[in-house]
Amino acid sequence: MLQSIIDRRLAGKNKSIGNRERFMRRYKDQIREAVKRAVDGRGIRDLERGEEVRIPKKDLSQPVFHHGQGGTREMVHPGNKEYVRGDRIERPKGGQGGGSGKGQASDSGEGEDDFTFALSKEEFMQVFFEDLALPHLVRTQLAETPEWRSHRAGYTSDGTPTNLHVVRSMRGAIGRRLAIGAGSRRELREMEQRLVELQAAAAAGDAAARAQIPPLEQEIAELKARLERIPYLDPIDLRFRNRVRVPVPTSKAVMFCLMDVSGSMDEGRKELSKRFFILLYLFLTRHYEKIDIVFIRHHTQAQEVDEENFFHARETGGTVVSSALVLMEEIIRARYNPAEWNIYGAQASDGDNWHHDSGRCREILNDKLLPLCRYFAYVQVAEEEQNLWEEYTQLASTHEHFAMRKAVEASQIYPVFRDLFKKEQAAA
Repeated sequence: MLQSIIDRRLAGKNKSIGNRERFMRRYKDQIREAVKRAVDGRGIRDLERGEEVRIPKKDLSQPVFHHGQGGTREMVHPGNKEYVRGDRIERPKGGQGGGSGKGQASDSGEGEDDFTFALSKEEFMQVFFEDLALPHLVRTQLAETPEWRSHRAGYTSDGTPTNLHVVRSMRGAIGRRLAIGAGSRRELREMEQRLVELQAAAAAGDAAARAQIPPLEQEIAELKARLERIPYLDPIDLRFRNRVRVPVPTSKAVMFCLMDVSGSMDEGRKELSKRFFILLYLFLTRHYEKIDIVFIRHHTQAQEVDEENFFHARETGGTVVSSALVLMEEIIRARYNPAEWNIYGAQASDGDNWHHDSGRCREILNDKLLPLCRYFAYVQVAEEEQNLWEEYTQLASTHEHFAMRKAVEASQIYPVFRDLFKKEQAAA
């Protein structure tokens, strides 16, 4: 006989884990759309909250079995006091409540709001990044082999001689000797006191006292010998410094955001670039414990700036893209050792560049930056293909970890991102 096991353990706030998972599977499309819309109003580092998903009431209807149209059937309506057989029942009039704010106003009936479903941070990111994976993900050797750091954790009775704690060991030995010999030393003091008394009595001519002295001296000698046999330092006294190894996160990445801020890059193009940078940052947080972000803006000169100036400052004049690439290399050499950091580059531009500079950009990427980077993505937020696009095309054909795409509308950012970072197909 087939049996079904239903897990009714409750999650937080008395919500069934199984029911929640089924709900998310059923309304996956609505949840995915809500997650996409949430990106528009978030900063790159704004990852501390989930998202509220609003599902229209009409989408919550459940399939039910019912009688088809036509045919003759009899029904019993309990509690019916208005109608008799043969009466025709009018259809309900409009305006009797209704959900989602639709329909005409009415002074009767009860309305129903859309259903609101709150996604946790983990669920938000799970929906956002499903079916994606880092392409050509090759972690550094340091990251593949976990780094361990030694921490003190008290003392132990076993260890190597180099970890022997002499003071703690001697303190234990003294305590052990005092504990073991306490009773015998008390008995020894009593016997010695008795011996003094007997000797005094024997000196006064007491023959009985003189006879008791030899046996008592023998007992005292045996007791002293027993006390001397207590070892000065026993193996159980040894105490070694105890150290435990704890894993230290070594998987860390740095994300370089390069963007043209010259006069040709208007606010609309900057907004497209921001969306792409947000997607990349969120994506990397799924694979690395620590992520640094470096913002580099450029026109004829490049500067490292904060996020606010990166997206909202605007300059006039020409464009020299190579200045940003040179600054990126300088920062890598100064602060981010490629042996310890996974380096990612993301460049956004409208493709406009000083004609004689585009070839230099290709050379810098080919000779200096791409050998240091895990992945470098170039997104052009303009349709026209200029000399920079042509130069970068040569790199894309020879470097698997360099990719380039176009995105001229907000709706294209997410598909372009998925195309850049789609899961690699398993080798046949």
